[in-house]
Amino acid sequence: QWYWSYEYSDFKNIEFDSYMIPSNELNINNFRLLDVDNRIILPMNNQIRIMVTATDVIHSWTIPSLGVKVDANPGRLNQTNFFINRPGIFYGQCSEICGANHSFMPIVIESISINNFINWINNY
Repeated sequence: QWYWSYEYSDFKNIEFDSYMIPSNELNINNFRLLDVDNRIILPMNNQIRIMVTATDVIHSWTIPSLGVKVDANPGRLNQTNFFINRPGIFYGQCSEICGANHSFMPIVIESISINNFINWINNY
């Protein structure tokens, strides 16, 4: 319940879960409570469409620095579009108080060039 699952269904059948890195496993380059074991990799300078749902309670998938927030409701599929115009790493969290471990659901997007994204997809 306290993690995000991702699918890249437009390319291959790529699926993975993304969990917060526990404090005892952090290295010097990680942010406490914000870093994850599997980042979302997205191409910059492309329109991104994300579809969000939940299986348990209401969550909210939010990346403040990109101006993106979409609610994840059980039994409902919500979507939004956004555009990342620069490479970088963008951090977010669940922004709906969803239970005891609400504050342990970080989101990390890594925005890369389209060529690097295609290489990532092909090597996944």
